[in-house]
Amino acid sequence: MHPSFADLGVPAPLCATLARRGITAPFPVQAATVPDVLAGRDVAGRAPTGSGKTLAFGLAVAVQAAGAGRPVPHRPRALVLVPTRELAGQVRRELAALVDERRHGRVLAVHGGVGYGPQRARLARGVAAVVACPGRLEDLVASGDVRLDRAALVVVDEADRMADMGFLPAVRRLLDRTPDERQTLLFSATLDGDVDALVRRYQRSPVRHEAAGVAEARGPVEHLFWSVPRAERVAVTAEVVDRAGPTIVFTRTRHGADRLAHQLARRGVRAEAIHGRRSQAQRDRALRRFRAGAADALVATDVAARGIHVDGVACVVHFDVPGDAKDYVHRSGRTGRAGAAGAVVSLVAEDGRRAVRALQRDAGIDGPIERPDPARLASPAPAAR
Repeated sequence: MHPSFADLGVPAPLCATLARRGITAPFPVQAATVPDVLAGRDVAGRAPTGSGKTLAFGLAVAVQAAGAGRPVPHRPRALVLVPTRELAGQVRRELAALVDERRHGRVLAVHGGVGYGPQRARLARGVAAVVACPGRLEDLVASGDVRLDRAALVVVDEADRMADMGFLPAVRRLLDRTPDERQTLLFSATLDGDVDALVRRYQRSPVRHEAAGVAEARGPVEHLFWSVPRAERVAVTAEVVDRAGPTIVFTRTRHGADRLAHQLARRGVRAEAIHGRRSQAQRDRALRRFRAGAADALVATDVAARGIHVDGVACVVHFDVPGDAKDYVHRSGRTGRAGAAGAVVSLVAEDGRRAVRALQRDAGIDGPIERPDPARLASPAPAAR
């Protein structure tokens, strides 16, 4: 019999909050980590995107906020570090649904692409928790708008992405400003290399929870490799979106993302482009429309897509096949989240077969390169949560 959140030690008011949202049964990563998290232990969790880790550490933030008293201006008691703006916004929304903001203070997202003024004003009034991208947070620390000496709980989310994007030096500088006696939670798709160095330096006897316990939260994902001439890729992509449902399409360049979004629109597909050249407001609008079902497809580059965490994505299309297995796995992880089924379609040009075979080998994914068959795709039932 599966444990309940109450069995894991989650306080009754938080269990009631979860129940109102229809969340009654913990995912494996939550069942594994929440008891240690709520006991105040440091945790190093190997947890892929879509495993439910945000709720796992979000419960800790909510419990910490409830016991911290009134917020102190400029000095948050909980800090969550994330690699991208989009992820900062999504994590903030998740935490705000758990924290009683009227009693315990607001959850603030701190990131670039927007003005400093509102963030500074909110910090001056005091917040329960800050969800931050390292660069903007360092700016606010340098200006004296925020101090981290009362951060009793620190979460480093998607640490492997922090490493990939060159953020670990900033993460280390920020962690050095937090109390030595803090509780530190770290979640990452991998726990080796630079991430392991971060664990050894900043965590105290962490309890490690590995991927075997969390991968079960992912639904079945079918990987398809289709031989498609370059001139036919747009037509095939449009048919995939029509058959599969909500789809994220990956391109190599920002110009390619804009062009493909326009080409899909001409074929009746409601598509939104998201990439580093678009403003934060434009990126937020694209994500809102995609989440709300007002857009059928999100056309994204790798950099912009690092923070896209949307449940219910039926399909991922590699319009431009990535250059290595790590990017393939990361892109493909946008579907099959929260226990739902998904499909991943790679459009393989004739001159790209050898590279795709190498990618399949490195990613541990086997499958023929075959003729396109969009009829194999059908809209899956939506995930429970």
